[in-house]
Amino acid sequence: MNPSPHPSGRPAEPAAQRSGLRVAIPLYPRFTALDAVGPYTVLAFAPGCTVTFAAARPGPVADDRGSLALTAAASYADLPDPDVIIVPGGPGTAEALADEALVGWIARAHERTRWTASVCSGSFLLGAAGLLKGRRATTHWGWLEHLAGFGAEPVSERVVVDGRIVTAAGVSSGIDMALTLLARMSGEETARAVQLAIEYDPAPPFDSGSARTAPAGLAEKAMSLIG
Repeated sequence: MNPSPHPSGRPAEPAAQRSGLRVAIPLYPRFTALDAVGPYTVLAFAPGCTVTFAAARPGPVADDRGSLALTAAASYADLPDPDVIIVPGGPGTAEALADEALVGWIARAHERTRWTASVCSGSFLLGAAGLLKGRRATTHWGWLEHLAGFGAEPVSERVVVDGRIVTAAGVSSGIDMALTLLARMSGEETARAVQLAIEYDPAPPFDSGSARTAPAGLAEKAMSLIG
């Protein structure tokens, strides 16, 4: 598979092989851990990729359960021009929409990224940064329709690529999104090798991972678990 051209139209070139690919994942209070750790694991295994967690200030940031913290090794100011941004979601997204430091960093950094991506409700932070107007985008099924409020076209798909904006649906779909990105940046063979290395071969015990297949009444119970 030949590498995809740069979204700006510049000649195709595998960024991870060219000069090292710098990926930034911002953290904010009450993010969902797998939204961040799933893409982190995929890209951290990829040759030439450096993945850095960032926050307003370096240090630990607690997740949405309050029992796990990831450490931001850098501040937003330390990472003004990453090649890739991946914004996680979580119950803390509602408060984060008013975080001018975070939203402003996303908007400014996007001007120079190769790809700007989100997982779950992280897409609303892309919307707050003004990046989704007129674009197809997805998020967790429970809030999908609300993307229209940011000028986006809500799409019920696991991963949506529109230009250099890539959005993933709920939580676990961040792994699929990261593999999709990796294939475009470094080639399908590299993405397949990483998928095998992390043994990402989903075989869930229940067919209820989608609102389309879940039994009647389960959606309400599922939504009650989020908060």
